[in-house]
Amino acid sequence: MIEVILVDDHRVVVEGLTLLLDAFPDVQVVGSATDGGEGAELAISLAPDVVLMDLSMPGVDGVQATRLIVEQVPETAVVVLTTSSDRDMVLRSLDAGAVGYMMKDTDPRALHEGIQAAAAGGSPIDPRVARALVETRRKTSAGEASLLTSKQREVLALVAAGQSNRLVAKQLGVTEKTVKAHLTQIYAAIGVTDRVQATLWARDHLFEG
Repeated sequence: MIEVILVDDHRVVVEGLTLLLDAFPDVQVVGSATDGGEGAELAISLAPDVVLMDLSMPGVDGVQATRLIVEQVPETAVVVLTTSSDRDMVLRSLDAGAVGYMMKDTDPRALHEGIQAAAAGGSPIDPRVARALVETRRKTSAGEASLLTSKQREVLALVAAGQSNRLVAKQLGVTEKTVKAHLTQIYAAIGVTDRVQATLWARDHLFEG
């Protein structure tokens, strides 16, 4: 059973999502919150498999709440569920540690599949958001390894060497979900959308010279 927490300041959205998700046999909504601070506290307390996180909320927003959750319970996957596909918001969310970014008008089946993917260590990204990430590649210099933090370069180097997420996690002393979160951020930073493209980028730029 995939345990899910909902964080959204619109109660009608929370109630609607609860009814929708509880109809799936492998998903259980175990809690909800109407602001980021409360949502972070709830996630840290319950450590669910997935948190569906809105971004625009009073007080602690979704980006801040995501960062708090990832720091305290890295085994929990945070998936942004919002109405905005703005490139800057996407990148801020991924930088905070979100493993996925989905839109509120997505098909219920696609949302269910996204939750399943996140719980399994994947990164569900709405196609419209993927397009924004491609735009990022066009607007940045893909040849600059300085786009990545030292930890991200370390993760990418291991992946490019052919190691699985499990082996990377073991070598770095972190969870597989943490490795996956790093990879999601790496993809956004260098403007790629999958592991193969990231490996090719690393071989062209990370190891040059």
